[in-house]
Amino acid sequence: MTWLDLPPGTGFGLDNLPYGVFSTPGTAPRTGVAIGDAVLDLAAATGDRVHATGSLNAFLALGPRAWAELRARLTDWFTDEAHRGAVEPHLLPRSEVTLHLPVQVADYVDFYSSRHHAENLGRMFRPDSAPLTPNWEHLPIGYHGRAGTVAVSGTPVVRPNGQRKTPTDDAPTFGPSQRLDIEAEIGFVVGTPSQLGTPVPLTAFPDHVFGVCLVNDWSARDLQSWEYVPLGPFLGKSFLTSISPWVVPLAALDAARVRPPARDAPLLPYLDDTDAGPWGLDIAIEIRLNGHLVSCPPFDLVYWTPAQQLAHMTVNGASLRTGDLYASGTVSGPATDQRGSFIELCWNGTEPLTLADGTTRTFLADGDEVTLTATAPGADGGRISLGEVTGRIQPAP
Repeated sequence: MTWLDLPPGTGFGLDNLPYGVFSTPGTAPRTGVAIGDAVLDLAAATGDRVHATGSLNAFLALGPRAWAELRARLTDWFTDEAHRGAVEPHLLPRSEVTLHLPVQVADYVDFYSSRHHAENLGRMFRPDSAPLTPNWEHLPIGYHGRAGTVAVSGTPVVRPNGQRKTPTDDAPTFGPSQRLDIEAEIGFVVGTPSQLGTPVPLTAFPDHVFGVCLVNDWSARDLQSWEYVPLGPFLGKSFLTSISPWVVPLAALDAARVRPPARDAPLLPYLDDTDAGPWGLDIAIEIRLNGHLVSCPPFDLVYWTPAQQLAHMTVNGASLRTGDLYASGTVSGPATDQRGSFIELCWNGTEPLTLADGTTRTFLADGDEVTLTATAPGADGGRISLGEVTGRIQPAP
């Protein structure tokens, strides 16, 4: 129970307590915690300068003990009426604050860990071959992205220019992407760094990763298809990656932990999570285009877990830094209304998607707005929210 008057069915109850960075008119950005329709100003409520830096990084660097202690303190504040007089003055309506990028992103890695997504793309582009590449079932495939273009929800999505070449073109052309797409993903925020040369084992995942956020890895498919051989994604991805403003602590997701799907190939020891505890997560994502629900990708079907992704990312001795962000890759399920990208929803442009208002889409048009939301089971039997990540397409410059 809490002395707060929480809205019925709020996804921001006591079992969530996500962290973000906010400001009000005339004030500097600082750390806040979402509770109901309010934000608790942590810098003012605690008097701790670690929450007044304009980024979560300083707090995340303190490590798991500090994360657990503050979560317990917040729970006590919101449940014990004796704290109401001291806490309530520092609660601000969420509708009156501006939300900022929650972390200073150190490095960004994007994986390719949904089997259904990988098979769909394999069937599109390699119809005469097996849908999956030979390595896919043996390691989490990923690429190192551009940290400097990770931006908070609401940042305009400017259509990128670049080279593109269709199979029928004699030579490449330059201009705005004609196949602008989304990728619905879950992101993982690193708090505690690791030492260069020392791999992070599966069991150490919660010692390093603080929490999760929503990710939309915007993709210019025509730029990507021309440039990706032989080194992979570059300009087709690096123009923008959007994340939600709230980072949900791993501690809030205990009720969402599930076993990942059965693996078809034997795992090498550093990826074998048989005895390491399950780190699949039962997260339900929803994708809306201009307000219309178009897909509901299920994260619990993702083949490679975030613990395995972290173990693989560091097995060569690569070190972690506070603020590192890595994302799951596009999340898709087996049904047509569970696909996490428009290239799948329209099957590479051959099956236009019909919206509720009768309009159709293959890829995104200028003016389109895409919103991702997600929820997960909470400790009290309800649902916790991961917030939302939204972007509106603007014309190319």
